[in-house]
Amino acid sequence: MSSATFTGAEGELQVLSNHAPMISALGKGRVSITASGKVENLIIDGGGVEVLNNNVIVLAESVIEG
Repeated sequence: MSSATFTGAEGELQVLSNHAPMISALGKGRVSITASGKVENLIIDGGGVEVLNNNVIVLAESVIEG
């Protein structure tokens, strides 16, 4: 993962490589993850995210578009 952008419960979040470990709630909105030059975009209906050791795990309530 080189970067990831999320719609957090209280605003937009962005993490880059080697980000400190983090767990956060996500609101309804866009999730964009860039890895190896490839971008993956999703629209989710809330959930949570964990960032640990350059890995991102998104647990979405549901995927609206992707």
